Amino acid sequence: MDTIQLNNGVQMPQQGLGVFQVTDQSVCKESVLTALQTGYRLIDTAACYGNERAVGEAVRESGIAREKLFLTSKVWIQDAGYDKTMRSFDKTLEDLGTDYLDLYLIHMPYGDYHGSWRAMEELLQAGKVKAIGVCNFLPDRLCDLILSHAVVPAVDQVELHPFCQQRKLRQIMAQYQIRPMAWAPFAEGMNGMFQHPALSAIGAQYGKTPAQVVLRWLRQEGIVAIPKSVHAQRIQENFAVDDFQLSPADMVQIQALDLGHSLILDVPSVNEVYRLHGIQFEQ
Repeated sequence: MDTIQLNNGVQMPQQGLGVFQVTDQSVCKESVLTALQTGYRLIDTAACYGNERAVGEAVRESGIAREKLFLTSKVWIQDAGYDKTMRSFDKTLEDLGTDYLDLYLIHMPYGDYHGSWRAMEELLQAGKVKAIGVCNFLPDRLCDLILSHAVVPAVDQVELHPFCQQRKLRQIMAQYQIRPMAWAPFAEGMNGMFQHPALSAIGAQYGKTPAQVVLRWLRQEGIVAIPKSVHAQRIQENFAVDDFQLSPADMVQIQALDLGHSLILDVPSVNEVYRLHGIQFEQ
């Protein structure tokens, strides 16, 4: 698996497995085990997903040395702020069964995320995390965070797929060498992603599926992808994107699919702010 270098020198796999909405613990554990056996080394979870413990069990059962893995988790809105972030981080380490994280992220740009960032800077300084970053931070909040603190985020994990390519945000990220990380790289199947004519035609040239074309496009754009699946065949298929290269013409075709707006999560929307603040989980 290809890796990319973060702005603090850490090497990060360019593709991993996401476990959002995989709430069944046994299913989550089996999916992670399948991914690790396939060759994935990046696993992306979060406190609010409720499956950190299952991820940790899979990691231990895999027999793969911890230093060869890249584990990512996130602090949710209800734990925003310095003290609560510190407590949430300790609980994440306990559930994952590890003594450090490779990447720790602020999950949403809501609440006291400045307090959370101060805590995360200290965790970074103490060596308890190798890199810190954010999720769903659009240009205004991202710049605010950068200008308010000493450490620049290493990653911004956002909705990013052919229909929402985040070009303006990625321009700002490039200025600070922040790596984009794509959640929902398949747009959750919206806009007929898996049968899309342009993506299907491109894939037919290489004997690849539209999903594989999307993952290859992200790879060539320098974007980390964390496709989610609980099906062994799909997990393996998603990993098989190292044996072909999209042409410049293919890349142009995919760039033309950009609608310029979110399909899944409208972060600045007041309704989304209320909805996401209302999501609470037991700790």
